[in-house]
This record gives sequence, C-alpha cells and structure tokens, in this order.
Amino acid sequence: MDTFSALRIFSEGGKIAGRVTEMSLEELSPGEVVFRNTYSSVNYKDALAATGAGRIIRAFPRVGGIDAAGVVESSFDPRFHAREEVICTSYELGVSHDGGFAQYCRVPADWVVPLPAGLALREAAALGVAGYTAGLAVELLELNGMAPKNGKVLVNGATGGVATLAIDMLAKLGYHVVAVTGKDAEHDFLKQLGAQEVLSRHTLEMGSRPLEKAMWAAAFDSVGGESLAWLTRTMQPEGLIASFGNAGGIELKTTVLPFILRGVRLIGVNSGETPMPLRRRIWGRLATDLKPRHLAEIAHDITLGELPAYFEKMLKGQIRGRAVVKL
Repeated sequence: MDTFSALRIFSEGGKIAGRVTEMSLEELSPGEVVFRNTYSSVNYKDALAATGAGRIIRAFPRVGGIDAAGVVESSFDPRFHAREEVICTSYELGVSHDGGFAQYCRVPADWVVPLPAGLALREAAALGVAGYTAGLAVELLELNGMAPKNGKVLVNGATGGVATLAIDMLAKLGYHVVAVTGKDAEHDFLKQLGAQEVLSRHTLEMGSRPLEKAMWAAAFDSVGGESLAWLTRTMQPEGLIASFGNAGGIELKTTVLPFILRGVRLIGVNSGETPMPLRRRIWGRLATDLKPRHLAEIAHDITLGELPAYFEKMLKGQIRGRAVVKL
C-alpha cells in the first residue's frame, strides 16, 4: 500500500473546504495503532468542520471524520493485534488528529475500542458518535431513575442522527416515546422507528409561564434554545432531561422554578472523552439491549466523493438518520 484515498480538509485563500485526495500513511497523525478503515459516518460536527461553518479545525490540512471502524493492520500497543476489528470515535479524531474519512487510520491506542460481539463493523459505524451519545444519554438518565413506568419520554429534534437512534433504543426498552419534529413529512418514519406519538413543532403550543402542564417523565434534547426552555417548564415532578445538542441555539432562558418546585434535573451528555471503562460499557450495550432494531432504515451508504454535497444538505437540515461512508 503506497497511497490511499482520503477526504482532506484544506484552508486555501481564506476558504475551508474538503476534497478527496491521495495520501500516504506517513502523512497521517501519529499513533500506536494502524487500522484499515472500512466504514465511517457523517455527523453534524463533520459538516461544520469540512465547510468552515464552525471553527472546529485549527491546523490544516486535516482528514475529517469523527467516526471510524475497521481492522487492525499493526499495533505497537499489546492491547491490540493484527486482524482485530476495532472502533474509534470522538476524542480529537477528525479535529486535531486525522480522522475517519480515509481508507487508513493511525490513532493513539487509548482511543481504540474492540468491536463488541453482536456488532458488525458497518453497524458500529452507523451508530458511531451519534449512537454512542444516544446510548450514553439513556445510561445517564437510567442512573437518575428513568423507567418506563414513570411516564412518557419526549425526543426533540426527532429526525436527527442521535434522536432517531434514541427513539429506536427507547421503544425497544419499552418506553412510550413522543417524537417532536419540524419535518411533517417524516411522521410515518418516526412511528416506524417506535414513536407512539409524533408532534409537529409548527403547531406546538409552548406557552410562556414559568411552569406549564407537566407532561414528560424524561426528555432527550438535541435542539437547545427555546425548545429546551419549554421542556424545563413541562416536565413532570422529578423529570429528567438529557441535553446533547444546540441545533436551535445555545441560549437557555428559563427560571429556577422547574428545578426547585418540581425537582427537574437537566443532565449534560458529553460523549467526547468518556472514561474508557464507561465507553466500553456503552458499546457493549449498543451491541445488546440498546442495539437499534431499525438500523437498516436509519442508515444508508455514501462514498467519499459524495461527502461535500452531503455536508451542504446536512447544514441545511435536509437529511434524516445516518449516512455511512463506505471506504
């Protein structure tokens, strides 16, 4: 193997853009583990990084992609061996370290997770950071008392990558899932994933009182902004909210009343640098009790060459589910 294909992100003439190029292993960021990458996937963070819409990457050129799944070629770390199937997601992958949009990856051994039994490499990539975030959110809310008997669970921004996977996982675990989306054409798709009710954001009455009618035992929010503020006002007593996105803005304007009068708990979900024991536990659950039942409907394949156009669609909110990059 002399060269291989990669989607590298360049900053040229004040413009940031990604394009498919040929590169050598020696050009990749350093690391103890080299693996032949078979699949990656596309996240909103990848689109921000590759287009310059967000200040994600500071040093160029950089191979994009915060997800990777493949087969070890060589390892200087005894924890991994040739022909072993592995996953690498998050940390600095695709940001300050060359990432998963390439046919080969070289990464620190401390970032690598052995592929758990029950998952294929494509399934692991289809889950990726999005599936891991959804699984971690479920775990954190369960640790705080979330259970099907407590009441309805709302999933906001329901057609996004994390949200679609969360709907599938929660429905599988027996929760009554209520999906909220601004895409009225996707209601049937969300019900297919397991949502028992689908609400349109366009007709949602959010109200403005410090406390509104208590409706949700738990909520998964990828939107932030006004929608998250509404959730704080409409949670049941001891309600739980997992916050993992800001598609609707980073501001949060609410009052302390939901927290001191209803005991609402707002729990942040940071999947970037989870301690490895917890990371392995969540990936083990993603291969067993949290493994989505409709991953084939949620994920579809694209190629490296299709990435630039897909980034633009993602930034315009024109996608649903997950795109797997077949390498």
